[in-house]
Amino acid sequence: MSLWLIGAGVMAQDYAKVLNSLGLDFTVVGRAATSAGKFESATGHPVRQGGLSDALHALDAPEQAIVAVGVEQLAGAAMELIEAGTQRILVEKPGGLNAGQVDALRQAASRHGAEVLIAYNRRFYASTAMARKMMVEDGGATSCSFEFTEWSHVIAPLTKAPGVKEAWFLANSTHVVDLAFHLCGFPVDWKAWHGGSLNWHPSAARFCGSGITGLGVFFSYQADWEAPGRWAVEVLTRKRRLVFRPMEQLQVIPLGSVKAENVELDDRLDKEFKPGLYTQTKAFLDRDDHLFCSADEQLQHCAIYDRMAGYGPGVLNGS
Repeated sequence: MSLWLIGAGVMAQDYAKVLNSLGLDFTVVGRAATSAGKFESATGHPVRQGGLSDALHALDAPEQAIVAVGVEQLAGAAMELIEAGTQRILVEKPGGLNAGQVDALRQAASRHGAEVLIAYNRRFYASTAMARKMMVEDGGATSCSFEFTEWSHVIAPLTKAPGVKEAWFLANSTHVVDLAFHLCGFPVDWKAWHGGSLNWHPSAARFCGSGITGLGVFFSYQADWEAPGRWAVEVLTRKRRLVFRPMEQLQVIPLGSVKAENVELDDRLDKEFKPGLYTQTKAFLDRDDHLFCSADEQLQHCAIYDRMAGYGPGVLNGS
């Protein structure tokens, strides 16, 4: 099947490294000469410059595509491909800058019978695969906690497209939140609190909440973007505490102990490539979709994310 990679930035370079290793023929579509030059130097693969619209005007639409552009461009690029006839698309997380964009993408896919999958690569980590295996062995998760603190002093000076930093919870923090809920189920009965404000993220600076998921797992979360912290997920079973800190690694605290033990992982692919990306890309190409988040699911999740982040009506959802 014909395959396009949309984008020529760092993330696209990571995808190209995987696609090259798989020996696949693919077309890279970029816009600017500067990013194209950097991409070609890093990957050895040519870039068709001029942007997606120009490429679709000149060439037949690909049967499948990977969209790895800026967050603010994700939904628009994916919808343009769908309208042109592409039937299967892997879109970088979170699929859109807000719930309105994700909904528009979902509707476009539904109208044209296209498959759209959201690329949360942490679902494909070797550490995540091992945790899923251990959870099955232990009879499932009983409770879960996670933290998604962001480093405000690092993010504040970054230059991003308009609206991206204001939507940073969706654009970035959901890497953590999605993994926790992927493992333990998404909330069905819960409460959320948020407070404070940042110049670049006015909706909130501090977050906490708790509840129960659809799998019956109790959960709690906390993050303070004005204080030190880091990303982490902990999943508890009746036999073990599974600790992702950092998330590429897995530690286990057995029942009756307080000592965290490193779990030996077959994580060669996570070290050779961007973690999770090889396994995720191959699953997409093999049509093995059981671990992916669909566009329909992502829209449902956006309602949860908006509530966690304090994104009220009209703030980010396009209303």
